[in-house]
Amino acid sequence: MCYIAFTPNNPKKMLKQLLIFYMTSFVFGGAALCIIYFIQPNQAMTKNGLFSGNYTLKAVFLGGIIGFIILIITFKIVKTKLSSKDMFYEIQIYFGEKIIKTISMIDTGNMLKEPITNIPVVIVEHTLLYEVIPKQILNNIDEILMGNFEHIPEDIKNEYITKLKFIPFSSIGKANGMLLGIKADKLTIKNDEYTNTIDKIIIGIYNKSLTKRGEYQSLIGINVIS
Repeated sequence: MCYIAFTPNNPKKMLKQLLIFYMTSFVFGGAALCIIYFIQPNQAMTKNGLFSGNYTLKAVFLGGIIGFIILIITFKIVKTKLSSKDMFYEIQIYFGEKIIKTISMIDTGNMLKEPITNIPVVIVEHTLLYEVIPKQILNNIDEILMGNFEHIPEDIKNEYITKLKFIPFSSIGKANGMLLGIKADKLTIKNDEYTNTIDKIIIGIYNKSLTKRGEYQSLIGINVIS
């Protein structure tokens, strides 16, 4: 059931999903059993190693609700204790035969998509893209976002004018921002437990540094790895 539902791509991930499946089953079953012992202890019987009896739907539903609450609280606690290892991924961005490699951090608040095609956006520092995008574009991002192409040579402008994307976004301190983007051929994401390839991806070009120490140079949204 776990394999059909989640199609894990490695044994380690399969084992993790199997453990979560059994943990969920045990929590719901244990909660229901506990409620039955409190509400109808005289009905709790074991025959040939099997638990049997006549129970009201109230006991079953109440056990399910309590089990669900326990799971929600547990997952919230686990989520807050994610290690930095779980937050960082190695990514490779493909532009034809050229490949950009960098470290990316999961940004749970980043659900950014290109508004016309609805393709997800990965934010990348502009300094990584000098090998694949002309410097005249990367050095004049603010002017291009304002519709000013006077610093761009005509041949570069004609080549890239249809490739560039204008991506609106909202963030703290900037309610109506605009990000310059460009479509990549594909993107691969991986860490110790996860590997995935995405064929449709937009690279949002960020013309500043994401961190002071350079721990990572790009941001991926939770929708990209889900």
